Amino acid sequence: MISLLTKPVCALALACVALAAGHTAAAQAPASKPVIFEGPGGRVPLTSWTLRRDPANRGLARGWSRGGFPGATVSVPNVVNPAPYTGHAGALNYEGSIARYRTSFTAAKAGVYALGFQSANYLATVWVDGRRLGSHHGSYLPFEERAKLAAGTHTVVVRTDWQDPAQQAREGFHRTWFNWGGLDGEVDVRAIGESELAQPTVQTTLSGAGPAAPGGGAEAQQASVRISVQVRNYGPSRTLAPQGSLVHGSQTIPLSFPAVTLAHGQAATDTTTATVPQPALWSPTAPNLYQLSLALGSESSYSARIGLRQLTWHGGHVYLNGAQLSLHGASIQEDAQGHGDALTPGDEDTLVDELKQIGANVVRSQHPLDPAMLERLDEAGILVWQGVGPVEGAANWYSTTPRLLAEAEQQAKTAVLAAELHPSIFAWNLVDEVAENGRDSQEVDYVRTLSHWIHQHDPTRMVAVDVWGDHPPTHAGPLYAEADAVAETDYSGWYDYPQDTTAQVEAKMRQRLAAMDRAFPGKVLVVSEFGAESNGLNPPGAPGSYAYQAKLLAEHIAVYEADPRLTAMMVWVLRDYPLTPTFEGGSIKQVLPKLRLIEGLNQKGLFTYGGHPKPGVVSTVARLYNALPAE
Repeated sequence: MISLLTKPVCALALACVALAAGHTAAAQAPASKPVIFEGPGGRVPLTSWTLRRDPANRGLARGWSRGGFPGATVSVPNVVNPAPYTGHAGALNYEGSIARYRTSFTAAKAGVYALGFQSANYLATVWVDGRRLGSHHGSYLPFEERAKLAAGTHTVVVRTDWQDPAQQAREGFHRTWFNWGGLDGEVDVRAIGESELAQPTVQTTLSGAGPAAPGGGAEAQQASVRISVQVRNYGPSRTLAPQGSLVHGSQTIPLSFPAVTLAHGQAATDTTTATVPQPALWSPTAPNLYQLSLALGSESSYSARIGLRQLTWHGGHVYLNGAQLSLHGASIQEDAQGHGDALTPGDEDTLVDELKQIGANVVRSQHPLDPAMLERLDEAGILVWQGVGPVEGAANWYSTTPRLLAEAEQQAKTAVLAAELHPSIFAWNLVDEVAENGRDSQEVDYVRTLSHWIHQHDPTRMVAVDVWGDHPPTHAGPLYAEADAVAETDYSGWYDYPQDTTAQVEAKMRQRLAAMDRAFPGKVLVVSEFGAESNGLNPPGAPGSYAYQAKLLAEHIAVYEADPRLTAMMVWVLRDYPLTPTFEGGSIKQVLPKLRLIEGLNQKGLFTYGGHPKPGVVSTVARLYNALPAE
C-alpha cells in the first residue's frame, strides 16, 4: 500500500542510544553523536548500508527483498549517483533509476519496532526479513513503517525508484531542481514500549512589560507557554500523566500534565500551560533555545530544542516579541556538490555559514527542509519561509483530480506537523508561483482548505502564498482570502527589461510593488525571488557577468529597502545548483542570445555550486544587508 502519512514520525538521530521501555538495539556502525536532536527517545541510527543498483528492476525476481545481494557500502543519507548533472550522462541520471539498500539491526527483546525515514526519493518500498511492510512516495516527507519482531538480528531492505520525473510531476511532485535518487534522509529504528509520546506543540504568549528589547525581552516580561502532546497507550487500560521540563541555562521550568485515562490502543492529546518568568526569548539577534523534555516514566520520552517567541501580524507588518520585523536573505536549495540533496552535517553548516556571510536574517525554501538543517537555522537565528505544498512553479498545477488534491493537502499537513516545533519557521508557504487567481478551482480549494486548517492547528505562524510576479492578480480572488502573507517574484532587469536603464528598471520595480499593495491590501508583502545568472564566461559588466549580477542585486535591494510596505526580500538563490541537464537560463536566451551559461546549472547563486563566493557579488549583498536592521 502506498501512503502519505498525515502525522510526523520520529525525528532521526545518528547516535546509538538505548531503546525505550528497556529495549536495546545495536546498529552495525555506532555514530559519534546525534545529527537531529528532536524526536522520541530510544532512536538508533541506521547509517551503514549496502547499496546495489538495479536499473533493470530484476531484484524482486532474484529474491533481493530478503537481502543477501552484494553491493557497495554507503553511508545514509545517500544519493545513488550525485554526478553527472549535465550532457548526455546527466540526462540519463536525471531520468532516474532503481536501487536497493540493505542493512540490519539487532532487537534485544521481542516487540514492535518502528523504522523511521526522513526522506526517500521517489518511491520507497520497505521489507524486514523478506516481509513487505509498505511503500511511500514523495521526497522530503517523513514516513514510518512498523513491525512486530522477535529478539535477534533483522534485515532491512529498501527499494528506491526515482524514474521518470515527468510522471512524478503528474503525481503532484514536480521538481525545480535535479532528480537525485536514493535514501536522501536519515533512517533510524526504535522499540515501541507500553506508551508513546508524539506530535508535541508549543504556543507562547508574552505579557508584562510590553515589547521585548532586542536580545531577549524586558526584565518584567513573562511567557505563558502552552504545550500539547499526543499520548498513546499500548498497555492495559490505565491512567497516564506525562511529566517534563523546559531548561535554559540555570532556569528550569517543570511541566506537569493532567492525567488521562486511556484504553489499550487509545490516544489522546494532553495539554498543560507553564509560566516562564523573565524568559530568554528567541529572535534573530538572540536565538535562545530551551530544551523541552517530556516523559511517561521510563516507558517513553520526547525531546526537542524550542524557542519561546511570539509572532503576530497586522496592518501588513509582522512583529516578533513585539518588535516589527524587517527581513533580508536568500532562498536555498538543499544541494551540495558530490552529495546531491543527501547533505552531510558539514554541508548544512556551510549553507548556514554562507547565509551569515551575506548578513541574512531570513531564508526561503520551496520544499520542507531537513530537520537537522532547521535545527541549525534555529541556532543561528535565521527565520524560515517554509514551503510545504506541491512545488508547481510558473502557473503549473498538477493536483487536478480528487485523489491528487487529497494527497496535496496531506503532503502539506505532514510537512507542517513534522516541523512545527522550530522557532525559526514564521510562515508556511502553500504554493509556488501561482498565477493571477489560481489555475483552477482545485488549486483554490487546496489553498483555502489548508489555510483554514493551519489557522486552526498552528495560529502562531502565517499562511503564505507565492505569486508569479509576471502574472499577479489585479484584484485578489478567493484563493487569497485566508492567506496572511503574499510573496511575488520580480526579475526586473533579467527576464524582464534586461536592456533597460537602471532608472527604468527601478521604476518598473516600484510600479510592481505599488500594484502588489493595491491587489493585497492589509496582507504582509514579500519579494520572494530576484536576481540574475552569472559566471566568468561573459564580458565584465555585460549580462551574465558577476559585475552585472552585483549591480542588479544592489538596485533591487535599494528599491525594496526604501518601501515601508515590504516585510522581506530574498535573493534567488544562495548557491548555484543543478536544475535539468539541458537548462541554459530559460527564456533569457531569447532576449540575450549571446549570453553564455553553463548547461545544467541554475547560476543565479551568490556562491558557485562548489561554494566559492562570486567575485563582487557576495561582498555587495553583504555590505547592503549588513546596513539594514538586524531583525
